[in-house]
Amino acid sequence: MDQDPYRSEDGYHRPVLAEEVTRLLAPVMPGVVIDATFGGGGHSRRLLEEYGADVRIVGIDRDPAALENATALGLTAVLGNFAELENLVAANVDEAPAAVIFDFGVSSHQLDRPERGFSYHDDGPLDMRMGPDSTLTADVIVNEWPEPDLARIIREFGEEPSARRVAGAIVRARPIESTSRLSTVIAQAMPAARRRAGHPARRTFQAIRIAVNSELDSIRDGLDQAIRLVRERGRIVAISYHSLEDRIVKRRFADGATGCTCPPQMPVCGCGRSAELRLLTRKPIRPSQQEIEVNRRSRSAVLRAAEKVAA
Repeated sequence: MDQDPYRSEDGYHRPVLAEEVTRLLAPVMPGVVIDATFGGGGHSRRLLEEYGADVRIVGIDRDPAALENATALGLTAVLGNFAELENLVAANVDEAPAAVIFDFGVSSHQLDRPERGFSYHDDGPLDMRMGPDSTLTADVIVNEWPEPDLARIIREFGEEPSARRVAGAIVRARPIESTSRLSTVIAQAMPAARRRAGHPARRTFQAIRIAVNSELDSIRDGLDQAIRLVRERGRIVAISYHSLEDRIVKRRFADGATGCTCPPQMPVCGCGRSAELRLLTRKPIRPSQQEIEVNRRSRSAVLRAAEKVAA
């Protein structure tokens, strides 16, 4: 069988916006780079190709399977959630990092493993945990949460207009024992027009996955810690795949780049605020049409980057 052109040899999708990430990190080489969402290690591989001995990479991931790639590359592999970034880095690095890379969301490798329970296309258990550190599973949310709480996360994390309708259908169908059954229940709850416009379960599966893994809170915590961790003039690069992720990154970077907020007529600053970041991407970087044609996963990607300024 021919190799899937969208995948690297280890079965992971090709890294998104790898050339842009490599270019953004050029000014901070040599140094330590924290790949906080290591996955298949595509971004790290590209950095090693470009900078060789000038870059020392520490790969962090919640999924033990992902870290096998880091070990194979001879890199420092750290099992953990980037929500605990400061502790993880302190235990493994003895200098301030030059950069931190985030590539948010579920990896394609995880999506393509039915036993992980992420895919609405395949039959698998209601799991959706990105790593063993998650104590909550999709099964608990689907089969035990009250209907109002279920509707709330489907609306907020999935941005699903039919959230109440979907939540009601899920509750009435309990017990639901597999991803394929859940996908069918969701599809049947949708108006006919929605069933024709993309897969009707996509938004709800996204919502449940985000809730299981506390993804949005982890992004907030991880960004805050990355900004504190990197050295002066160090850089933070974040790749998002949907508006909820990107909104958090955009707001945190914008807030960090905001200096004195005193009225212009004040002769002396009274707020004491100074910018901690310099925006490197006034407008987000998106993949080229050429990259999208080669790697479909990149089509929704948005990259933002910021540099830490002197205190």
